[in-house]
Amino acid sequence: MNFIALDFETATHEKNSACELGICIVEEGVIKETKSWLIKPPSFPYFNSHNIAVHGIDPEDVCNAPTFGDIWYEVENLMYGNLMMAHNAAFDAGILRGCLDHYGFFKPKINYLCSIGVAKKAWKDLQSYGLKHLANHHQIQFRHHRADADAEVCAKIALLSFERLLISRNDEIKEVFKKNIKCL
Repeated sequence: MNFIALDFETATHEKNSACELGICIVEEGVIKETKSWLIKPPSFPYFNSHNIAVHGIDPEDVCNAPTFGDIWYEVENLMYGNLMMAHNAAFDAGILRGCLDHYGFFKPKINYLCSIGVAKKAWKDLQSYGLKHLANHHQIQFRHHRADADAEVCAKIALLSFERLLISRNDEIKEVFKKNIKCL
């Protein structure tokens, strides 16, 4: 089983305002690497105070960071050919599309799946399917609302969900979740 889990943090409500990106790479059902990039958003130096309160990233943290345009080719190489997982995937896919549009990049054909739906199929009786609640349920400690940590927990939750559902290969993911897999 191979996929990448992805998470964005944003500076504002704008879809192109990524200020941090985290990617967790899963190969053969094992987490191989987790990477993150601080990103200088187009709104720099403006950050919405609500967003700062959520993730703790402020303009000073990204003043010397690359833009999304500067890191995209490295990120694209990591994502190429992989299923993308995200917790609340519609949000993260929207941010990715917004950044690609802003910088004039071609949108690659990336299939993505939301780990919330995967977790709901695996555990039907939980009162919440938020990332923090699922992590607590599985005794996973992490620093919530930092992109690398959120991406890694998303990957762990997905792997636990697939294990519970007896899914061990990408073709089984596609078969079981075919109605839920979206394309960027």
